[in-house]
Amino acid sequence: MTHTPPTLILLGVARGTGATGTRHPLAEPWDGRSVLAATVRNALATGLPLVVVTTARFSPDVADQVARRDIVELADACAGMPRLGEAVAAGVAARPGPGGWLLLPAHMPMVQPATLLRVAEALALQSVVYAQHRGRQGHPIGFGAELFSELVRLPADQGPRRLLARFPGHAVDVDDAGVLFDSDTAAGLAALARLRPPPPTGLRA
Repeated sequence: MTHTPPTLILLGVARGTGATGTRHPLAEPWDGRSVLAATVRNALATGLPLVVVTTARFSPDVADQVARRDIVELADACAGMPRLGEAVAAGVAARPGPGGWLLLPAHMPMVQPATLLRVAEALALQSVVYAQHRGRQGHPIGFGAELFSELVRLPADQGPRRLLARFPGHAVDVDDAGVLFDSDTAAGLAALARLRPPPPTGLRA
């Protein structure tokens, strides 16, 4: 029997605690584009169904990569961005289906397409899976279709990790340190800055 691939949901709702000046972590430059656009590019390379959950502030940044129907826009919260539980619930509700969902914060441009596919494959056999690098839990986290009700009812201020306490997950060991790099903290942004690819050089006249 053919397994339906999971939908990859990119959660473009970073709180901005790692912001530099007035620039938000999702807008930080990365490999010639923004962090958000670079993460979307990696997601598209997997060939998995994709939904980007973000706000009107950031959706134009990926409008040339993702069809409008695959972008879920949430209203900005009072503090600036929607809360994670709200974003997860909106993304899952927008794409219910038998394949389940992979959840990846969109401020993690180092996660490789091959890693996303490995975790997606594991979800065919397990209800809850997550990427792990050298014993440390990272992203993405995957949930089977049977957890639809749990995901769409997540409290707005709580992320999907709370479900791991109730539904023990299966670790997928990957040789990809990018599953641990999170630009939504000052430390994570500094780590990303050290690894940022050089900007593309211009053509000489």
